[in-house]
Amino acid sequence: MKLSEVRDILKAKVLVGEDRLDRTLVAAGSADLMQDVLAAVARDGLLLTGVISEEVIRTSKVTGVGAVVFVRGKKPTAQMLALAEANDLPVLVTRYSLFVSSGRLYMNGMRGLDGAW
Repeated sequence: MKLSEVRDILKAKVLVGEDRLDRTLVAAGSADLMQDVLAAVARDGLLLTGVISEEVIRTSKVTGVGAVVFVRGKKPTAQMLALAEANDLPVLVTRYSLFVSSGRLYMNGMRGLDGAW
């Protein structure tokens, strides 16, 4: 699924990566514990999270996550956004909860990775 489709489905605002909306994401996962993300195969996947921490950006970079969506309207800090930009990591924010965001994506064809998150 293209990142532009994710944006539309989640009615999300793009904070970093407006020029990367054509990026293809292979699957999605939801996690608030970054150790769960580290334990999963996440390359080119979409991470949905409610955690506002630089650890999210760093973990996403290490695992090869393709984009991050912060849920419940949580806004990352300017420092986090600068780090995401430096690492070519698109960041979006949606007002939907983690549960609703996951469900909306699933209903539109996005699937999770086997054994991931």
